[in-house]
Amino acid sequence: MPNFRGIKYLCPMNDKMTFDDFKFNKQLLNAIADLGFDEPTLVQQEAIPKVIGGQDIQCIAQTGTGKTAAYLLPILMKVRYAQDIRPRVMIIVPTRELAAQVKLQTDQLSKYTDIRSVAVYGGVGTKVQIEGIEKGIDIIIGTPGRLIDLYLENHLVLKKINTLVLDEADRLLDIGFMKQFGRILEILPRKRQNLLFSATLSDKVLKLCENFLDFPVMIRIQPEQTTAKGISQCVYLTPNLKTKANLLEHFINDKETFNRVIIFCKTKKVANNIYKFIIRKHGDDYARVLHSNKDQNARINSIESFKKGEVKVLVTTDVSARGIDIMEVSHVINFDVPTNYEEYIHRIGRTGRAFQKGDSITFCTDAELYHIEKIEKMIKRKIPVIDIPTEVEIEETPLDELQLINRDIDYQKRREDPTFQGAFHEKKPYVPKKKKPDTRKKPANLRRRRK
Repeated sequence: MPNFRGIKYLCPMNDKMTFDDFKFNKQLLNAIADLGFDEPTLVQQEAIPKVIGGQDIQCIAQTGTGKTAAYLLPILMKVRYAQDIRPRVMIIVPTRELAAQVKLQTDQLSKYTDIRSVAVYGGVGTKVQIEGIEKGIDIIIGTPGRLIDLYLENHLVLKKINTLVLDEADRLLDIGFMKQFGRILEILPRKRQNLLFSATLSDKVLKLCENFLDFPVMIRIQPEQTTAKGISQCVYLTPNLKTKANLLEHFINDKETFNRVIIFCKTKKVANNIYKFIIRKHGDDYARVLHSNKDQNARINSIESFKKGEVKVLVTTDVSARGIDIMEVSHVINFDVPTNYEEYIHRIGRTGRAFQKGDSITFCTDAELYHIEKIEKMIKRKIPVIDIPTEVEIEETPLDELQLINRDIDYQKRREDPTFQGAFHEKKPYVPKKKKPDTRKKPANLRRRRK
């Protein structure tokens, strides 16, 4: 276990605290006022003084609680002004979308200073990113793969890094960036401040802390793996895919209530099909689809169109479960129940951000009930089940889909009880019987001629 200076289970937020209490400079306070931030969130109240004080931080806080500003504000206060051409701060994130989001918020908070920042990530060419680095930067934001590539090509010098931020650490480890992150640690100066921010505290994150953090202060806003209080949650038991589509159409038709919706799907194929289904009913300008097969420009354009309200529905996979900070998302609809249960927290965290209210709706087949129970156990609360509205047509389940559902249920029961044998239990491998030697006398014309 890492050496902690103290595990903090935080008390309720001090409502009287303001950003002036942190003694930020005038430039930062003006940028904060422009963004409409009235008072610091709980994670900001606890993290900002400790980051300014130079301590290593491990912060576990829910999605949408202001974690990005919790480390950006004190970092900008410490950096103060542009200096040298080499970066002094590195922020590592798991996805392109989160890199772009952190860059945007950095630009907004540093608008009255001369602090320079660049975001680097894959999916696009390196020319513009290299040009930005060569002009001189103070803060580098990026995904591990692209950071390593630019370093190996001698475009990025990291000798001046004195602050390293690992944002969404659990996601970085889930998608296999541990090897690249280890290589980055090898080339960074040993004397630096390390900040780790995550929405969940998994065994992988704890193991990372052993090598990454030096006597960190742990900050927990609430016990990890819980959902924000401002988000209402419910489940609709849907027997099959067609019924899910009918229920989705029923909700989207209520354009006044469902005015900005993110629909999460398990696979790219399902996301594409749902997108086509929606635009066929409501037109090409009503929705966008976003997943890993889309190039970076298409992904950025889709997010910007959704942010500006030009489209009302964003259909996506878990690639958007983190790193998209869009205010006033009215609903999150889980068309499929995630099998990575922590992603459920991040999915529904796209709504109800910054103390706002939001609604989360999950469609669930009989096979997905198993995952709902696991999610309820993780978030330590029951998710209410609501009956399908009478006006929604409940389709008959096709035989092939029914067989897949039953097979999944059998697999789940066998996973819980290895002795279980269901309708779809694995067959014993076929072992051919040994052939007995043929002792019959062969005809004369087939006998071997004797010499």
